[in-house]
Amino acid sequence: MSQGSAADFEPHRPALRGLAYRMLGTVSDAEDVVQEAYLRWHGMDTDDIDNPRAYLSTVVSRLCLDRWKEARHQRETYVGPWLPEPVVQDNNGPDAISDLAHDVSFALMLALERLSPLERAAFLLHDVFDMDFREVALTLDRSESACRQLAKRARHHVQAARPRFAADPDQGARLAEAFFNASRSGDTQTLLAVLAEHVVLHTDGGGIRSAALRLIYGADRISRFFAGLARKKGQPPRWSRPVTINGLPGFLTLEADGMLQATSVALHDGRITNIYVIRNPNKLDHLAHLVPESLMNASKSDNGRFPHESPE
Repeated sequence: MSQGSAADFEPHRPALRGLAYRMLGTVSDAEDVVQEAYLRWHGMDTDDIDNPRAYLSTVVSRLCLDRWKEARHQRETYVGPWLPEPVVQDNNGPDAISDLAHDVSFALMLALERLSPLERAAFLLHDVFDMDFREVALTLDRSESACRQLAKRARHHVQAARPRFAADPDQGARLAEAFFNASRSGDTQTLLAVLAEHVVLHTDGGGIRSAALRLIYGADRISRFFAGLARKKGQPPRWSRPVTINGLPGFLTLEADGMLQATSVALHDGRITNIYVIRNPNKLDHLAHLVPESLMNASKSDNGRFPHESPE
């Protein structure tokens, strides 16, 4: 009898983590699901498993579907716009979080969020992870024809969210930096120069930190919004670093109040079309290790608690 081992499992972990993250939208839950799949795999009889990747994808998908009942309730009661937990690559060093950072745009994740759990699973398993519909049907306990329809409906919604043209990385970095500096200083002229006319601002505070409770549309309104913030706060962040966030150029910052924030921008035709600001500390805990330890310790000392424990 052959038993499932770590050596057999680990080559599949990145793909399984990617599947779970796309299904659930949270880094922590994705890691938990993959670890649960490993625990089920470890020591089990694998003699009858011809395709370990497909088998493990099935296990992860079913675990995610089970978790979706709770996740859907949380989404329905969420305060303000919801964004997925960010996956980050540090532009000044080696890959900091995972190989997902270039392949899970916020637009794609928000499009997936509008699908039913079964549509989401059918699309991801077939279109992203190359599982044939016979295997998808077995995973979802549906007929092949039903799974084809699920994937087709999902594909229709997702295609519009995928960028048609790849953004130039250097241009993206320049625009992100220009936006970052202008938004912090309240420079409305520069903001109007870098923002597309119909730009959209998404701010996720989760009801824990201050954030706009609705999407904000248009370059004029958004530039005035950031100018108002600059007048109100005035203090620069304690630390900032350019990073890639879900495939987009952006910045990770330790704010003046000792709290983390992730900001990124999407581009088209040399202008910023979407701005994503994540302030909910529950979605940023996994990024705290990127901040210099001395600054995190100083934040704890200033606040009398860890940064992520102090709501604004």
